[in-house]
Amino acid sequence: MIEIDNISKQYQTTFVLKDINATIPKGGITAIIGANGAGKSTLLSIISRLLPASAGQVRVNNLDVANTPTDELATYLSVLRQENRFTSRLTVGELVGFGRYPYTKGRLNQDDHRRIKQALAFLNLTEFKDRFLDELSGGQRQRAYVAMILCQDTDYVLLDEPLNNLDMKHSVIMMKQLRKAADELGKTIVLVIHDINFASVYSDYILAMKKGELIYQGTPEQIMTTPILEAIFDTPITIEQVHGQNIAIYY
Repeated sequence: MIEIDNISKQYQTTFVLKDINATIPKGGITAIIGANGAGKSTLLSIISRLLPASAGQVRVNNLDVANTPTDELATYLSVLRQENRFTSRLTVGELVGFGRYPYTKGRLNQDDHRRIKQALAFLNLTEFKDRFLDELSGGQRQRAYVAMILCQDTDYVLLDEPLNNLDMKHSVIMMKQLRKAADELGKTIVLVIHDINFASVYSDYILAMKKGELIYQGTPEQIMTTPILEAIFDTPITIEQVHGQNIAIYY
């Protein structure tokens, strides 16, 4: 599990996170939701050690994230940032191969190549293996980055807005693939997501943030109610049952 104890993040006198406490269960998908500026990406960055906390502690499998050696942590936890930039001209296959770096330090063996092939197939990218990243659409690149993260083969996968640049069709495909990774590969997936209906349908647990605070947490059934969603987003929202799922109507 991921244990978040009294995490705060402060810039000078401004708190962007305030005393966050949560336990993210092992297995399944946990979605972090909230309006812009709620602190979602900051929290995910602290969990993954991309940012230091001002106070508090995060533990993954009882390892203190702040003090665990990088090479060791990278075999337990992988992270996709919101913005990804590779300056060198890479093929999709080469990019996905970077996911094996914590284990091989760039010297790929037969098992690594097998895992790269599996990750490409999992995200339906096999046909693009030899294509350069700058020859892809934004959505195809986003899928390639997620394939790199899955190729790292960690128990814990953190994704900051994995649906960036994806159209409706490919957003659905991505969420189904992440659901499959959780269910069939046993991954614990934590993602920041803006579409609350995707969070409702595909996640097992939801953390709801507002102005740097964790104000609600629970199952989709517990969170997807009109009073809670209106408190989170400060906008009128109604809930409709569609094919047994709680769907928010806010247009």
